[in-house]
Amino acid sequence: MTSSQVLDMEAGEKNAGSVVREGDPTPGIARWVAQPLVCLAMFAGVLIYTNSRELTSKQGLLANSELWDGATRHLFLTAVAAVLVVLISVPLGVLLTRGPMRRYSGLILALAGFGQAAPAIGLVVLFALYFSVGIWPFIAALTVYGILPVVANVVAGLDGVDRRLIEAGRGMGMSAFMVLRKVELPIAVPVMLTGVRTAVVLMCGTAAFGGFVGAGGLGALINTGIKLGESPVLIVGAVLIAALALLLDWIARVVEVNATPKGL
Repeated sequence: MTSSQVLDMEAGEKNAGSVVREGDPTPGIARWVAQPLVCLAMFAGVLIYTNSRELTSKQGLLANSELWDGATRHLFLTAVAAVLVVLISVPLGVLLTRGPMRRYSGLILALAGFGQAAPAIGLVVLFALYFSVGIWPFIAALTVYGILPVVANVVAGLDGVDRRLIEAGRGMGMSAFMVLRKVELPIAVPVMLTGVRTAVVLMCGTAAFGGFVGAGGLGALINTGIKLGESPVLIVGAVLIAALALLLDWIARVVEVNATPKGL
C-alpha cells in the first residue's frame, strides 16, 4: 500500500468521524426545544405570579383577561408590521440590484444604516406627532423601522449569488425574470430570511412603545407601571415582551430552516 493510499484512508476515517458527530441529533434537539421551553416557563411564571396574589385597583392590568388582550394586541401590531415589511422590502431590495438602480444601492443602504442606528422611540414619536396617535400610525412607524434590515439582507443575498450561475441560466434561454425567480431568489432565501427574523424581533421589542402612543399592547403595562409606580405591573410587562420576542425568534428560525431550499 502506497503512502498516498494510507493518507487517503486516514482522511476518510476522519471525515467519517466528523459525519457521525455532525449527525448527532442531541445538539439540534436541544437547540430547537430549549428556546420554546424557556418561553413557556416565562409565561407560566407570570400566570402563577399574577394568580397567586391579590390585585389592587392599580394592578387591574395584571388580570388574566387584560394580559391576554395585551399579548394579542402586541402580536397583532408585530405581525401586521412584519407582513408590510416583507411586501415592501423584497421588491425594493430586488430593485436595488437591477439595472441603473444598482449604482445607488450603496448610498441608499448607507443611509438606511444611519436610520437603523437612530433610536426607535424617536421614529415612533415623530409618527405620533405628524399622524396622530393610534394603532395605524404606530404600525406605520414599526414598518419603516423594520424595512431597513430586511432591504439590506435582500441586497446582500442577491449580490452574493455566483454570477456564473446567472450567466448559465441566461445561456439556457431563461429571461431575466426567470433567472431571478428560479436561480437568484432561491439561493438568496437564507440571507433574506435572516433579515426578516432580525426585523421581527426588533419590531416585537419596539412594539412596547405602543403603550405610550395609544396603540395598546403589552407596552401599556410598562406605561402604567411607570406612571403609577407599580413595579409588579412594570416587571410583568417586560417579562411578557421578552418572552414573546424569544417565541417569535424561534418561530422565525423554524420558518427560515423549512423555507430554505434543500441543498443550500
